[in-house]
Amino acid sequence: MNILIIAPHPDDEVLGCGGTIAKYKEKNDAIFLCIVTKAYTPDWSEEFLKNRPKEIAKSNKILGIHNTFFLDYPTVKLDTIPQKELNDAISKIIKTVKPEIVYIPHRGDLNKDHRIVCETSLVALRPQNYKVKKILSYEVFSTIEWGGLSESFAPTVYVDITDTFAIKLEAMKAYESELRSYPHPRSLKGIEALARKRGLEAGVEYAEAYKLIREFCI
Repeated sequence: MNILIIAPHPDDEVLGCGGTIAKYKEKNDAIFLCIVTKAYTPDWSEEFLKNRPKEIAKSNKILGIHNTFFLDYPTVKLDTIPQKELNDAISKIIKTVKPEIVYIPHRGDLNKDHRIVCETSLVALRPQNYKVKKILSYEVFSTIEWGGLSESFAPTVYVDITDTFAIKLEAMKAYESELRSYPHPRSLKGIEALARKRGLEAGVEYAEAYKLIREFCI
């Protein structure tokens, strides 16, 4: 089975789906990642930009991602890109991968890049364009909880990641430049706190939560 995770920024895939990705890998499913944006100078240092590909490659290897596509649009500037261009770029990836399940960011996220990627992904995934079995939105702790927007993240799907939570943490450690100190949500303890919370909701030790957007059933 082909699985596609669409991530606005590197590390979103780990924060939102890391444990789930590792479970797919255990079943020998093919996991594909599309990273929509990239950092740039002078907002990010040359050292950061030099290390970034290494962090991504290391994290991908830990998770077992089959292939990663880079769209290379400017981070926090997606609102400057014509919508049709974004739609076409995402559509091209979907037609290449031919996924059965797609994971996208939540529409109510505070981060505007996340909202734009959600919306353009849904355009590309219209049944008239390409019909997938299932579309789910994931939560990115450190942006989603600060939104205060009308569309809050209300999970409808839980994945037990008790057996793969350690892999999720290792994959996040690879993104050394993104890790923060506790009590920041993007700290290792913060990631564990959310996984435990979602686990409590689902009756397991650790879980990742998703919102089901669309599912085609026979």
